[in-house]
Amino acid sequence: TSPFSKCGIRASLAIEQQTLLQTKVALLRIGTRGSPLALAQAYETRDKLMASHPELAEEGAIQIVVIKTTGDKILSQPLADIGGKGLFTKEIDEALINSDIDIAVHSMKDVPTYLPDKTILPCNLPREDVRDAFISLSAASLADLSSGSIVGTASLRRKSQILHRYPSLNVEENFRGNVQTRLRKLSEGVVQATLLALAGLKRLNMTENVTSILSIDDMLPAVAQGAIGIACRTNDDKMAEYLASLNHEETKLAVSCERAFLETLEGSCRTPIAGYASRNMDGNCFFRGLVASPDGTRVLETSRIGSYVAEDMIKMGKDAGEELLSRAGPGFFSS
Repeated sequence: TSPFSKCGIRASLAIEQQTLLQTKVALLRIGTRGSPLALAQAYETRDKLMASHPELAEEGAIQIVVIKTTGDKILSQPLADIGGKGLFTKEIDEALINSDIDIAVHSMKDVPTYLPDKTILPCNLPREDVRDAFISLSAASLADLSSGSIVGTASLRRKSQILHRYPSLNVEENFRGNVQTRLRKLSEGVVQATLLALAGLKRLNMTENVTSILSIDDMLPAVAQGAIGIACRTNDDKMAEYLASLNHEETKLAVSCERAFLETLEGSCRTPIAGYASRNMDGNCFFRGLVASPDGTRVLETSRIGSYVAEDMIKMGKDAGEELLSRAGPGFFSS
C-alpha cells in the first residue's frame, strides 16, 4: 500500500477519535434547579462523587443538567396558591423518570413526603447548620425592630413564629426569589428585615450578610432544613451504589424522623409546621415539633427523646405528629 493511504487511514482514525471524545457521554448526569444555591448543592454532590469514585473524576464524566421548575417560573404568587410542595422538584423528578438525568439533587425541605413512583432517595449529605439567619440593615435582631416594621419571608413557618413572639411586626409573606433577589429587595427597602436559612448562606459563602443567628428556641427550623437529598431511579443499581457511598446516616435518620412528623400532619405549604431531630449529649435522638395557626396566635409544641435508630425515630416523629393533631383539633389549620 502506498504511504498516502496509510496517512489517510491515520488521519481518518484521528478524526474518528476526536469525534468520539466530543460525543463522549457523561457517566452520570446530575439534575438540579438553576438557582445559585441549587447549583452550589449540585457542585458539592459532584465534588463528593469525584473524590470517592476515580472514574467520575475524569473530565466530562459528570454533567450538570439545569432544569427549570414551576416554582422557579412563577414568582408572583405565594407557593401555597400554586400548589405548595413539589413545585421545586416535579420537573426534576420527571427528567429522572424519563432518564434525561441519572440523579437528582434536592433541598430536602422542598421534597414532598411521598416520592414519585420509580424513584428512591437513598442519600442525604451531611447536614449543614439548621438555624435561621436574621438579616437587616437597621436592627440587630427581631426584638430590635420597631413596631410596624415589615419582615419579608415566603415561609408560613417563619411568619407564624415571628408573629407569635412579636405581634406588632408586619410580615410580607410573598417575599420570594433566590437568596440574591431577597437580599436586593432588602437593600432597596422593600422590607426592613428578612430571615433566611443559614445553611444556604453558608453554601453560597454569603454569611457576611448575616446580622444575627436565631436560636432553635426562637425559631424552630423547617423539617429537613439544611439537608441535601439525592434521588435516583428504583432500578438503577449503579447510581444507587454511587449514592450509598455518599450517604450520611446520622442526617438521613434525623430527616426521616422529621418527615414522619410532617407526613402525619399531612403538612402542606398552607400549614406552619416546624420540626427538628438531633443527637443529644447522651447519643439519643431529641425531637422537637411545632404547629401554628398562620397568624401566629396559637402555637403548639411537643418533644420526644428516644434511641437514635431508624425504627424508633420514625415512630417518635409519627407519635409527635399525632399528639399535635389531636391537641389542635379540627379547624385549627384553616384559621
